[in-house]
Amino acid sequence: MTTNAKLVLASASPRRRALLSQLGLTFDVGATNVDETAPPGKRPENAVLAIAERKLDAYLRTSPSGSFVLAVDTDVVIEARLFGKPSDAPAAKRMLAELAGRTHRVLSGLVLATPTGERFSVYEESRVTLSKLTATQIDSYVATGEPFDKAGGYAVQGQGAAFIEKVEGDYTNVVGLPLRSTLRLLSKGSFPLPPHLRI
Repeated sequence: MTTNAKLVLASASPRRRALLSQLGLTFDVGATNVDETAPPGKRPENAVLAIAERKLDAYLRTSPSGSFVLAVDTDVVIEARLFGKPSDAPAAKRMLAELAGRTHRVLSGLVLATPTGERFSVYEESRVTLSKLTATQIDSYVATGEPFDKAGGYAVQGQGAAFIEKVEGDYTNVVGLPLRSTLRLLSKGSFPLPPHLRI
């Protein structure tokens, strides 16, 4: 594989862009706009992978091939139920009230398409424990606007960090892009990584 291989992140998320940039990799951003509703009847682990595939397909339908394309979906799960992103303030408040004082799973599905059309995928899981929250705390946090466009209605890398009692597993997964899994996936797909990033 040539050293000038092009990588595309098929995501509009500024958090994913920041995390991928942290690795020192050069990449383009190819935002997609797809229905992120979980496919019915699938386990949460398979659902996030299916949504990542949906994002990948949406990008490839409108863009030329010849690049490595990475698509990701991250969601919050309790009792096999995917939370998704809150649609409005009442939804954000309901999510936070349900997550408060409990441990939930954060799941990410990652799919990589290579220039030759091969596909590789990987799944990552972390566990997050939130502190107990009063209605006043929840109302005040939602009023900041931070919960919107965040799975589960909170940002671990933002003001929502005040509620985090414990993170088990990959912290970057909770932010939205598990970096070690990303590197494993790129290595599996023969993307030309520098030696110190090959896993």
